[in-house]
Amino acid sequence: MSKRILVCLFAVAVILLGTAAAQMLPWFYWTLLPQGQRDEIIGEASGESAWNHTMELAGYDKDRLKAEYAGTFYEAQYVYDMLKRYGLPGAEIVTYPGGEVWDAVKGELWEVSPRRQKLSSATDMTVLLVRGSNSADVKGELVWVGRGTAEEIERAKVDGKIVVTDGNVATAHNLACMEKGALGVVAISDSRPHFDPLQIPFSSIRGGSADRPAKFAFYMTARDGEYLKQRLLRGQKITAHAQVETTMEKYVNQNVVCHIPGTDPAAGEVILSAHLFEGYTKQGANDNGSGSGAILDVARTLHTLIQEGRLPRPKRTIRFLWGPEFAGTGPWVKAHKDLMAKTLCNINMDMVGEWLSRNKAHMMLIRTTFGNPHYINDVMENYYRFVGEGNRERIHNRGNELRIPHRLVAPSGADEPFYYSIETHYGASDHEVFNDWGVRVPGIMMIAWPDQWYHTSGDRTDKADPTQLKRVVFIGAAGAYTVAAADDDMAVKIAGEVAANGARRLGYKLNVALEALNVATVETLAADYRMARIQVETTLENEKATLQTVLELGADKALVGDYVGRMAATVEQLGKTQLAAVDEHMKAVAKRLKTAPVTIKLTELEAKAAKIVPRTTAKVKENGYRGYQELLAKVPEAERKKHPFGQRDFGSLTELHLLINGKRSALDILNALDAQYPVKSNLQSLLNYLEILKLAGLVEM
Repeated sequence: MSKRILVCLFAVAVILLGTAAAQMLPWFYWTLLPQGQRDEIIGEASGESAWNHTMELAGYDKDRLKAEYAGTFYEAQYVYDMLKRYGLPGAEIVTYPGGEVWDAVKGELWEVSPRRQKLSSATDMTVLLVRGSNSADVKGELVWVGRGTAEEIERAKVDGKIVVTDGNVATAHNLACMEKGALGVVAISDSRPHFDPLQIPFSSIRGGSADRPAKFAFYMTARDGEYLKQRLLRGQKITAHAQVETTMEKYVNQNVVCHIPGTDPAAGEVILSAHLFEGYTKQGANDNGSGSGAILDVARTLHTLIQEGRLPRPKRTIRFLWGPEFAGTGPWVKAHKDLMAKTLCNINMDMVGEWLSRNKAHMMLIRTTFGNPHYINDVMENYYRFVGEGNRERIHNRGNELRIPHRLVAPSGADEPFYYSIETHYGASDHEVFNDWGVRVPGIMMIAWPDQWYHTSGDRTDKADPTQLKRVVFIGAAGAYTVAAADDDMAVKIAGEVAANGARRLGYKLNVALEALNVATVETLAADYRMARIQVETTLENEKATLQTVLELGADKALVGDYVGRMAATVEQLGKTQLAAVDEHMKAVAKRLKTAPVTIKLTELEAKAAKIVPRTTAKVKENGYRGYQELLAKVPEAERKKHPFGQRDFGSLTELHLLINGKRSALDILNALDAQYPVKSNLQSLLNYLEILKLAGLVEM
């Protein structure tokens, strides 16, 4: 048998390995933790408790009391009180400088002619008065402006009137109130009106400047607003009275923390996080009362099991953090640079309580990027897979006593499959604080998506499910405990899991590479071939780098290091075989296109970039979270103009930072960006930006 045939057969085997994830054996399930420890966590985890916490934290839109701004916010106090009740060590509320936030005192909109009836009221639902509204006591004629376009508002002659629209409230306010003299806006909700005619979006309006403040805006539900709309379209003259009173309240950012101490304070930590607030006037059950309630029950579950001796105390500390999204997490992380230096990873929970089938959602695991590789991705995937594959009935098991092999449900929760997916990186939550260039703690996110009531008044606990919360609590607790308690044997198991999953991920990337070649033309074959190889090469490097991170868990560095080295060699061989398969496929495509096989030839700029290897300086982490931005801001404008770049010149500027490791060349960084993002990065802009980073003292070449 020829070498070429052997290569192709091996490549086919790897491709099949990549599809094996969809062919789980219906009688085989495993977790990193031994069965006894796993079952203790499953049994103690309470979706009911997590759901109850969600209800207490964000069961409805609360009108925040004035006293909370001067003292402790309700949510922070609740979490703190529960931690004290559970006996968690180190429970405290820590504060950081805040600012001012808009707060509603009163918001009433009544029709006064031709009849008297209430149209909208913040007393009924706080969200009905749009955030940013200013105090007013005015009467005015209601006038219909359709979608609120400039043309519609011009035709309606809105000066001195209150406009009614089913378009965007902020746009209508800007055009009608700030430019044409309208008194205010009544917006009929256009947030998924055909799905839920009662939901009101969380929106805001703004003034033009300090001397041109915003007016006011009210919402009506799509259901109730339709009656008003039809009356106006029939030509009825309707007068309304708006009474609005609002203030700006000073506040401080409030975080709640606690920890479960490990046996070795120097061994590192694992941090679980969830944001308790998204702005102090907007509260949501799933976003993010559910994440806050879930990690609260993770804390209770692990503390109880360890205190009662049902789980051995882990070597490493497990820490918990609740606070305002970014605004509180960022300052806390920045204030604990020494702690961040020994933190191994972060598990962030955001919107994890969704009733999955009702939301048509999947519980997603958001992985870290190539710039921040870490075994935490595979540890968490292990438990996602166990819950997802073990909580569905397969035809193979229909005659068995346990048709659902590892049924995990809450007493009052849904009895349905755990729809899950393992996803590439996505930001927009507190794990990004930990992944930040100035922090470099690998952080993953647990999140359900889509959420049909996201950022609306409909984000209430009736959309949450105790079963999903129980499953999330188990996954979070098991993942955190696995890392915190890991010894040499567990390090070896985790490395094996990483290598096996890595083979599957490489198999998928080979599929991506071959498809890139399948659509090639004579003109694009060379570029498509280059990108096909990049897909495999960068994934291979990421898998090897991920394996190296397991070394931090091993006490016997030689034992764990030897095993990791052998697994890395195995993955390396898989990658080389796949690259050979890419080469063979390129030749087959060239033959089909009736053209000669191509080779990769670097341009002059690419050759230059291949010789430039940037490495970070100590200044990147010197001031912690986002501290490097202060140094970037000091680069003189004249120097910036010599090295132009734009934010849109890169697939991700955040990831570009993380990819700088003293080993990758500038060309390698470009390739790693292009392999992860649909927007391809500009090489000259990348080189220019590296020069800016050098001028800021953040990198050396």
